[in-house]
Amino acid sequence: MQDPFESFFSSRMRPVKNGEDRRTEAVRVAACALLLELAYADDEFSEAERVHVEAVMRRHFALDEATALAMIELAESARTQHGVQRFAALIRDNYDLGQKMLLAEIMWGLVLADGAIARHEAHLLRRIASLLDLEAGYLATARSNAKETLH
Repeated sequence: MQDPFESFFSSRMRPVKNGEDRRTEAVRVAACALLLELAYADDEFSEAERVHVEAVMRRHFALDEATALAMIELAESARTQHGVQRFAALIRDNYDLGQKMLLAEIMWGLVLADGAIARHEAHLLRRIASLLDLEAGYLATARSNAKETLH
């Protein structure tokens, strides 16, 4: 049986160019899976959170709507099979500090998207930041930036 990640990449993703490779796409799926984990942390994936995740996938990864939705579906499946640690490790090993900061800002934007910060969301976000080797100060800056973006 073909690996679902490989199947997705071969059927949906644009051709490799400018040094992009399958690993880059796997990292994108991992980032999406972490966003989904945060969205489900309060046991409710709200419409505002769904819109935020879809917009992030399209804007930050330059994906068309169909590809973004397919990647979200793949990430949804992956998150039920793998733990946060695996996704965070893939990102930690492939993102530089600036990319991790942007992801932290996106994650805070997701947590703030529905207007309330659930205790479980904040805890999971701190845990993910720790797994990404982001210091508390960076996380605080990311939260502040996300708040400014929402206003």
